[in-house]
Amino acid sequence: MFSECFETTNDYYLLCNTEEAWGIVLESLAAIGIVVTILFLLALLFLMYKVQDCNRWNILPTQFVFLLSVLGLFSLTFAFIVKLNLQTGPVRYFLFGVLFALCFSCLLAHASNLVKLVRGRGSFSWPTLLGIAIGVSLLQIIIAIEYVTLMMNRGPMFIHMTINQLNVDFVVLLTYVLFLMALTFFVSKAIFCGPCEAWRCHGTYIFITMVFSIIIWVIWITMLLRGNPQLQQQPRWDDPVICIALVTNAWVFLLTYIVPEFYDLYRSCNNDNAFQAPTFQQSFKLETQDLTRARDSDGAEEDIALTSCGIPIQLQTVDPSHEYFIPRAKVNLQQDAGL
Repeated sequence: MFSECFETTNDYYLLCNTEEAWGIVLESLAAIGIVVTILFLLALLFLMYKVQDCNRWNILPTQFVFLLSVLGLFSLTFAFIVKLNLQTGPVRYFLFGVLFALCFSCLLAHASNLVKLVRGRGSFSWPTLLGIAIGVSLLQIIIAIEYVTLMMNRGPMFIHMTINQLNVDFVVLLTYVLFLMALTFFVSKAIFCGPCEAWRCHGTYIFITMVFSIIIWVIWITMLLRGNPQLQQQPRWDDPVICIALVTNAWVFLLTYIVPEFYDLYRSCNNDNAFQAPTFQQSFKLETQDLTRARDSDGAEEDIALTSCGIPIQLQTVDPSHEYFIPRAKVNLQQDAGL
């Protein structure tokens, strides 16, 4: 009984191990990331009611799902700090690929929408974008469910598999995620070919995010399959390598994509409010034009003021005794007779 309690305690030892401080550092960064992501989620819900541009609003539900996936990535960090066991194994193998597939599918949906916008076409509707993001990630969910089901049927045998076998299984399980990364990268490059420059900056955010993500994934997969065995640090460095890649990529999602997108969203909301009349608080409404007429002491009818959007415009006095006529086009009869 004592040995079972000791083994259980040893699984969670890296959460507070001061000799190998990588666990403490990464869980601190993950905790900060969780708080920041929750703040972005609340800010997005607040800004949803202020966005007036339909093209901008349609992508917001997809970005909300993206933030939920990033929140899951930060939370998943703790499953890699805790040692591999019957509880953390299925969580690792299922959520790692599914959460990253959701993130990259959301970026793919946004990039596909921007390809239309930079060519002057209309935006996809928000259900379509949300359907693309969730639908594209369904294959990874099915693959992960099947693998975890097979793993659970093995029982505790998967713990006794060789380290190389576990690592190869883990990378092979992420093949579809690698395909989504490559597809999103190439679609984001197509955004720069459109004539509408106003939407290109959003494509730049996605492109930079994908470049950093590809670099991170190439490094951690290389270290996991080749670097750690050659350095004779396997399995000691396996969990730290995956955990560092997980936290780093989650922060890349926030810093290179979410932060610039929120800055543009906040700026567009302020610009929309600046064009509204100061006496009105409702959106997409203009003040009804009011024309006030008065007669002066000579009997002339005078237009005093015309208000449009709350701005008064002074009009010129009209004298009814003066005759006005509309100029008409003159016809050259000599040219017509010659014809």
